[in-house]
Amino acid sequence: MAGKYYEELEVGHVIRHDVRRTVTDWDNMQFSTMTMNPAAIHIDHEYCKTTEFGKPLVNSVFTLGLVVGLSVGDTTLGTTVGNLGWEEVKFPRPVFAGDTIRAETEVIAKRESKSRPTQGIVTFLHRGLNQRDEVVCECRRLALMMKRPS
Repeated sequence: MAGKYYEELEVGHVIRHDVRRTVTDWDNMQFSTMTMNPAAIHIDHEYCKTTEFGKPLVNSVFTLGLVVGLSVGDTTLGTTVGNLGWEEVKFPRPVFAGDTIRAETEVIAKRESKSRPTQGIVTFLHRGLNQRDEVVCECRRLALMMKRPS
């Protein structure tokens, strides 16, 4: 099992995920189109030339999904029951096509489930960083995790 069981996740533990991903213009265009987001700041190169950025911003929801996705193999693959929520999602710096994103995850809280004795709730702090080690995304995610089978 690639993911960690509830008992294997210790508060304060930081995981630096090995898999990185370079974002492409196609990723941004496809994701924005699939999610019905027609904002010119994401899909209109000519419009973006008139903005302070001079080029399209990568859709922030794509960035969030990518950062969490990069963490799955080391944290929750096969051991999560489901996501319970997202808290304090932040995008302190923009992401552009050509940026390479990596992720780090810190376990910041955990508790046993009161209603599900075979499961526990873990709070992860996910951070996405670009190739210059600048934080581009940060969020807290609550996940319902399986306990190790008896």
